[in-house]
Amino acid sequence: MHNRPIYTKPFQRRRILQLGAGALTAGAMLGPKQAMALAETGGSGLAGARRRKPIIIDALGGISNVNLRMQSDDQSRVIMRNEKGIDLRALADAKASGMSAANVTIGFVAGDMEPFEHSVREVAQWDALIRHNSDQLIKVLDAQDIHEAHAAGKTGIILGFQNAAMMGDDASRVEIFGDLGVRVIQLTYNIRNQLGDGSMVAENRGLTDFGRDVLEQLNAHNILVDLSHSGEQTCLDALAASRAPISITHTGCRAVTDLPRNKTDEELRMLADKGGVAGMYYMPFLAIGRQAMATDLVQHLEHAINVCGEDHVGIGSDGGVTAVDDMPAYRAEIRKEVAARRAAGIGAKGETADIVPMLPDIQGPDKFWKLADMLESRGHPAARIDKILGGNFLRLMDDIWSGV
Repeated sequence: MHNRPIYTKPFQRRRILQLGAGALTAGAMLGPKQAMALAETGGSGLAGARRRKPIIIDALGGISNVNLRMQSDDQSRVIMRNEKGIDLRALADAKASGMSAANVTIGFVAGDMEPFEHSVREVAQWDALIRHNSDQLIKVLDAQDIHEAHAAGKTGIILGFQNAAMMGDDASRVEIFGDLGVRVIQLTYNIRNQLGDGSMVAENRGLTDFGRDVLEQLNAHNILVDLSHSGEQTCLDALAASRAPISITHTGCRAVTDLPRNKTDEELRMLADKGGVAGMYYMPFLAIGRQAMATDLVQHLEHAINVCGEDHVGIGSDGGVTAVDDMPAYRAEIRKEVAARRAAGIGAKGETADIVPMLPDIQGPDKFWKLADMLESRGHPAARIDKILGGNFLRLMDDIWSGV
């Protein structure tokens, strides 16, 4: 891999917005009837983003068909194209969504498998999947690949890790994975690993010496660092130590919803000052004690814009683009999943058996368009909406991946 000059001081791109209409004030929330109308009609009805066809990047997303999880084993063997749960419908939905690229989680996250071997194997499996569907998918190695996917009506697949445990005790493995085409690496998952504490670790001890070594290698080899799921001190330590801008691909704002998976204003400001981007997710952590909905996502986005500036906020939905067909069956699957995650010790505060990990009112291939319409109805200009949908992450990825 070719090195490029490393950033030696924080970026100063953050701009605090001045909105005469006061659209981003804390109390500027939609009423229940207005929110319902927006969700049901897809927003203002102007469909401005659909006409503009901006680059859309899901900074943490997927293209699998969630409904295959509810099929019987025999049905799954017939329907699924491969073990990743991607069938013809999933590919069609990805295209219909307008999504130009998605950072797809691969490799070791948690479990009994050997992290390094499992992660290498998954890279090979995804390479084969993309190769066998080259008429619809493109493996993203640099920002130009995202442009090409967008122009061709294909979906760019960014290979990313949500845990760096596969580094073992050897930080030089970063280069191995970079050479294999992994472009985003998250330092920790919810629990502690050899790099630092995740968001569910009460001690909040921060980045370890080995974590700093891995971070240095990630900077040196032009791989985008992801601080989602990290503990607060781990996040702050990594932001202070990094010589390049950093991402938080999928999170919410703790000032809006006080849960550990969400980021504090201090973390968000520091991220923006370093030139990074925070992606807001379509996840239950946007609300407490009830199902999160689209209006909660808008509230978190608007808070993040106020804190970070419009150049440092994006989308990382943490979900796919195929709608759930049988919600009761899906809820039963989620109850089992939540129980399994708790038993494995990797669950997060805010995950409950009776709340689905999505926003039910903007699920499916229209999930990005409906959000764009809601933002438009709130008075956000087209240029800002397009930055949130993908422009900001595209800029960050181009910054980091240049020279790879």
